[in-house]
Amino acid sequence: MFIDQARIYVKSGDGGDGVVRFRREKYVPAGGPAGGDGGRGGSIYFVVDEGLSTLMDFRYRRKFVASSGEPGQSKKMFGKDGEDLEIRVPPGTLVKDATTGEVLLDLTIPNSRVLVLPGGRGGRGNPHFTTPTRQAPSFAERGEPGQELWLQLELKLLADVGLVGYPNVGKSTLLSVVSKARPKVANYHFTTLTPNLGVVSLEPGHAFVIADIPGLIEGAHAGVGLGIDFLRHIERTRLILHIVDAAGVDGRDPVDDYARINEELRLYSADLAECPQILVANKADLPEAKENVERLQRLADEHGQEFFVISAATSQGTRDLMLRCDQLIREMKKKDPAAEQVTELVLPKAQTPPVDEYTIVRDNEDYVVQGAGLDRLLRRLDLNNPEAIAYLQNLFEKIGLYKTLADMEVPEGATVRVGELEFEYME
Repeated sequence: MFIDQARIYVKSGDGGDGVVRFRREKYVPAGGPAGGDGGRGGSIYFVVDEGLSTLMDFRYRRKFVASSGEPGQSKKMFGKDGEDLEIRVPPGTLVKDATTGEVLLDLTIPNSRVLVLPGGRGGRGNPHFTTPTRQAPSFAERGEPGQELWLQLELKLLADVGLVGYPNVGKSTLLSVVSKARPKVANYHFTTLTPNLGVVSLEPGHAFVIADIPGLIEGAHAGVGLGIDFLRHIERTRLILHIVDAAGVDGRDPVDDYARINEELRLYSADLAECPQILVANKADLPEAKENVERLQRLADEHGQEFFVISAATSQGTRDLMLRCDQLIREMKKKDPAAEQVTELVLPKAQTPPVDEYTIVRDNEDYVVQGAGLDRLLRRLDLNNPEAIAYLQNLFEKIGLYKTLADMEVPEGATVRVGELEFEYME
């Protein structure tokens, strides 16, 4: 089964908690704080695997959660980091935000490894909170929670040449003749229900990938049949081989077929409509093809396109066609800009402002302090620990929070909320 779309949930690992520990060694009285930092949570990576060709692996597994970091230990020893989680996808995978539809990554470079969600940072142990007046702090930080995201994966096949045309014009037969691919071939509509890839090897060092795109029909650009699902796979092709049935076996006019298919390409994507095409008249071994071949030749001349006459069933003309495709593909590749290697996805939500960036708003009689940096800090502290509260009070003084409240003429006794922390304001 060919799977080319999947919706998955990913979450990086939580950071391990920092711990409160003290040196308790013989002959070392009042040894001081010795709690270790928590380990970093495991990160989520996407790895482009050339050995994959579908998103089948995501059919039964849709949830990917990296392991959490371990808590710190005594003697200032760090907790163990959580293991990173690699999600392997085939080349040509688009990664989108499942909520907004925004394209986040376009994974085309084989063997590339992209960081998607970094693991949560480990909490700091109690030695980090010593001051001249606080020699033995009895509080530490919790680990930072990992980040989570719903993602939509879409596969667009990476092929140099795409075969397009109405059903039963011989695309699958041509693919089976020029490559080692063995698509199902029969004389009825929609034999091909999934895209097939083949590698055409003409001589050492000369090879290209060709894709048989299932038969298009009128309205494909609007989703008729499986139109959009199929059209997606020719967006990346460098060259289109437009196959028509020159013999009109199914009673259709090949010239009319050519116009209708190109109209579907244009309606789906203006860029796709501009993709270089070679018009290929197939089934030329049949007597009925002679008159239509002449008409198709004139059609190709009118559109400035190259024209080949072949019979995929007998291999007539197929090698010359493949040689020309190889020549054109090599010329196009020479003009390609250097591919940009992306190593990390930067999400806006992953960038947290410092603790001294905040705003204060009224909520009825209360005053609410809003700031991503402060919220993040408070989530990592035990607000039931008196020493942690004293630490926060000193911090609020340093960042000017009390002065800002005074400048706003906040009345004494008013409730001030900072995250989950509430206190009465006193000048």
